[in-house]
Amino acid sequence: MRPSPRLRVALSCLLLLAGLTATATTASADTLTAVADDPLTGSGAVSRTLLTRTDLTTGTSTAPVSDSAFALPTGAAAPSHSFQGTLTLSGTSTGGGFSELVDTYNRTSTADSVWKHLPSVSVTFVQNGSHLIPTVRGLQYTGSTVWNLEVGAGRAWDETSDNGMTRASFPFALVERNANCVHNGEMTFLFDAGGISKVRYQITQETCDYQKFNMWGQLTGTYTPQTVSNATTIENDYATEVAGRLPTKSINALATDYPSSGVDTSKFGSGVTASSMTAYGVYINGVNYTSGCTTRYGSYAFCSDMLLPSYSTAKSAFTSIAAMRLEQLYGASVASELIKNWVPETSSSSGDWSSVTLNNALDMATGNYSSSGFETDEDGTTMSNFFTAESYSSKVSTALSYPHKSTPGSQWVYHTSDYFLAARAENNYLQSKAGSSADIFNLVRDDVFKPLGVGPDSLTIERTDNSATGVPLGGYGLFWTQDSIAKVAKLLNNDGGAVNGTQVLNSTALAATMQKTSSDRGVTTTGTTAFKYNNGLWALQFTPSSYPQYSCSFYVPFMSGYGGITVAMAPNGATYYYVSDNDEFSWADAVNETNKIKPMCS
Repeated sequence: MRPSPRLRVALSCLLLLAGLTATATTASADTLTAVADDPLTGSGAVSRTLLTRTDLTTGTSTAPVSDSAFALPTGAAAPSHSFQGTLTLSGTSTGGGFSELVDTYNRTSTADSVWKHLPSVSVTFVQNGSHLIPTVRGLQYTGSTVWNLEVGAGRAWDETSDNGMTRASFPFALVERNANCVHNGEMTFLFDAGGISKVRYQITQETCDYQKFNMWGQLTGTYTPQTVSNATTIENDYATEVAGRLPTKSINALATDYPSSGVDTSKFGSGVTASSMTAYGVYINGVNYTSGCTTRYGSYAFCSDMLLPSYSTAKSAFTSIAAMRLEQLYGASVASELIKNWVPETSSSSGDWSSVTLNNALDMATGNYSSSGFETDEDGTTMSNFFTAESYSSKVSTALSYPHKSTPGSQWVYHTSDYFLAARAENNYLQSKAGSSADIFNLVRDDVFKPLGVGPDSLTIERTDNSATGVPLGGYGLFWTQDSIAKVAKLLNNDGGAVNGTQVLNSTALAATMQKTSSDRGVTTTGTTAFKYNNGLWALQFTPSSYPQYSCSFYVPFMSGYGGITVAMAPNGATYYYVSDNDEFSWADAVNETNKIKPMCS
């Protein structure tokens, strides 16, 4: 029998007082590692006016409330009850409230559109102290025609006004099926050994250029207590996850940490409409300086766990990294492998793939396209059909429908579909080396992301056929948190592709990707600003003529994503990142500001 949360906290404290750690060996197999911010030490005397016990037991939801009502409050006491079992919500397809703000594709015009309601929700949790942890993290395919689901780790605590029940709250996100849009929300309820109150939910924030809304409601829930066989492992893994996050401070702490630099923290996040900004941060000198997470109803209750979509930053963070991992495992010749040898469907393509290499695809220079205009193809009908296609067969046939126009490697044309094909080629090449059960995303997950300490929310990717057994989309479909963005950027920009002293990415390929090899800068993009594009990363050259504060010229490689997502990795080791959804790409001023802390030119 497992001890209650308060007993476990007391035992941990006694061990600490005795000069031992909370994981000291005992006779029990259920030795628990406490999460860093436990135990809660408040009295439970919380002043609450929103989502009171009465609201959650006999009330109704008529509108969103301040997101602060879902957050762990000052004065919260350690939970007197431990939740272990399954929460199931009924009535998810009916009821509740919905307010549309942007609906580019006219999805919610009907009175009871499926877009206006939650998918089915059934989540099993365990509890480590005051931390409520889903047993399944990452993308969950729900079977809904429009929504998939991610559920993050939340909190549990006591308030004296809840009359002996424990209050629980956790973050969740609706993820558009077959797309990367993310709509962030929270849920909360009261529980004890006898059952639970109603469950209040609301969604008041998103990263989605074409669909924005508020959604809220209060549903009847069912708590089915059960013994989770690997509960202690899940709880300890979560404690390790939290302990392994990068040192984090508020973005404003840059000014106090570097008082003589003259750094202007208002430059970070500037150039992007505030209401369209989801989150931003600066990683520099070992610290992740982060923004808050603002919603239309205040501050998101779980900012460090807010789910952020990758969109095209997955091209860099997955498919490009996958190529560098394969080169580290099997040699530099991987980049020269012909796509046609690993994607058999090319034999019936409208284009010519006879001499297109993996490197050509990663540079978006396959020679197969309709128009060489800046992102003309990407905004065209063929690519629209590619994005809406859900099955592997329809997606691959659409990706291969562009005609042949030029010699591979000679003309840059932005095609997300090229990365779908590149990832498929990588996958089939990997299977030829590691067996038919190998999966290219799982290789990156297990060999790169997990050793890097990337959290579970970033350890899944969207796949074809709306199925966990489908093919990775390659060019989008990954998910971030602020910690995971900074860790992946650190791997590329600071650590030379090594994790804990082990080289996981081919260093030669990485150097070229990061614009450190003058003889290999990739291809030059079209458009008003000429960027370099190499192995999935864009790069902008900074010169003294354009930026007089510098005495040298240098490149800043960056990941870029649809709607307004940038991860800019400067040669001074600083990374500036932001996630937004108003098609605003403004980051040079922020990069220049990091120069005040750590100069680019020595």
